[in-house]
Amino acid sequence: MTKPKWATSERQTYLVKLFIRSSGFCVFGEANCTIPEHHYEIAIERLIDDWQAEDREQANLDWQAERKVLHSLGERKTPLRGRFSNISQDIWHDQQPLFYVENLGMNGITLKPFAKVKLSSSYMRLYVDLGDCLRNVSKNKRRKAIRYGKPLPKSVDNRIADKVWQAVKHYLNY
Repeated sequence: MTKPKWATSERQTYLVKLFIRSSGFCVFGEANCTIPEHHYEIAIERLIDDWQAEDREQANLDWQAERKVLHSLGERKTPLRGRFSNISQDIWHDQQPLFYVENLGMNGITLKPFAKVKLSSSYMRLYVDLGDCLRNVSKNKRRKAIRYGKPLPKSVDNRIADKVWQAVKHYLNY
């Protein structure tokens, strides 16, 4: 038969000491105790009930803590406050790209493709004429890239990135 969960070694030791001290009668050591709740058998039943309640509460707390850990995303609960230190600010700015290509489109007047480019840490947008960068791509792939943002072949992406880099460099006077 298995030992009950409440019966830890410390609790069993406590019950044995209580029995020895009370000689199986009043837990407070009175010789002629007339209060039935003080008798050993009734007192240990109440102790065991209290221990079981404590164990249930501890198990519930453990389960809630485990659930919290399992379902947390590892995010900070409070927003970051204050300023960057000078070093962390430099590191962060160095890791940011100089520009982002937001969209590709077709110029309605010249019917040539262009790229909408956002400069980092700025509200400025550049519209870069791509010229013949998309000439070797089929009409269907061009349309899907412009309308739905589908990826283009690597060689074409590299040509677009070079063209955009040249335009950003010219704008920023590098």
